[in-house]
Amino acid sequence: MSKKSSNKNLHKASQEKEDEFYTQLADVEKELKHYKDQFCGKVIFCNCDDPRESNFVKYFSMNFEHLGLKKLIATHYKEANLFTQELPYKLEYTGDKNNNRVPDPEEFITEMVSTGDFRSEECIELLREADIVVTNPPFSMFREYMLMLSQFC
Repeated sequence: MSKKSSNKNLHKASQEKEDEFYTQLADVEKELKHYKDQFCGKVIFCNCDDPRESNFVKYFSMNFEHLGLKKLIATHYKEANLFTQELPYKLEYTGDKNNNRVPDPEEFITEMVSTGDFRSEECIELLREADIVVTNPPFSMFREYMLMLSQFC
């Protein structure tokens, strides 16, 4: 099978500017278990991950104490829309407060001032606070995302 045909869905997504791809929790666990020592005492930023949907957020919140994380931040992007009341939000999680091993939205999720776009000043400020970024960037903006991120290395 050729490389192009094996990535048919990604090529189609690139052409259609479709960016909603979620990494499966099993895949997140399989990969991130190798970096336990690198996460200890760090602020993790998932700057392109809906805190309520992202398996990266689930992994880091369920393993927050085990990994010895300092803080988990995740931002939700939402374009301004006159027809919906949903606003962009962010998660700032500093550990389990009620022993359920997950962030409780009413305790840790707050509205954002901006749209939650990774390029917004609000998200850039959160990026400056982070030690490590773990995310699924928008596929259609991958180059732009990596260029922006490289400015902080």
